[in-house]
Amino acid sequence: EVQLVESGGGLVQAGGSLRLSCVASGFTWEDYAIGWFRQAPGKEREGIAYISGGDGRTRYSEFLRGRFTISSDNAKNTVWLHMNSLKPEDTAVYSCAAEEYTTVQRMGAMPNIFGSWGRGTQVTVSS
Repeated sequence: EVQLVESGGGLVQAGGSLRLSCVASGFTWEDYAIGWFRQAPGKEREGIAYISGGDGRTRYSEFLRGRFTISSDNAKNTVWLHMNSLKPEDTAVYSCAAEEYTTVQRMGAMPNIFGSWGRGTQVTVSS
């Protein structure tokens, strides 16, 4: 029912910028939170940020705050992740995920709380 499709990944030099998009469908936008996550080879998936479809509130992981920005366009059912000052350590598969906002509020924004996931898009940052 819920579908999410990421795009915008690719190869970028260190210090560069990239914008990822996540197009969502199959649910009531205003009732959900959409989050961005990433997973590097051999490492666990980690959260980046999420945004509420209802009121646009955002939350960020502290280690990326200031370089990455999440935004949305409810009319287009799209969430973006703007990435600036990219580092080789940012190389990973980036995925978007959706979950009912009340659940996120109650249980937290850990990856295992989000029930619907896109397939991911590869971001590679060269030194």
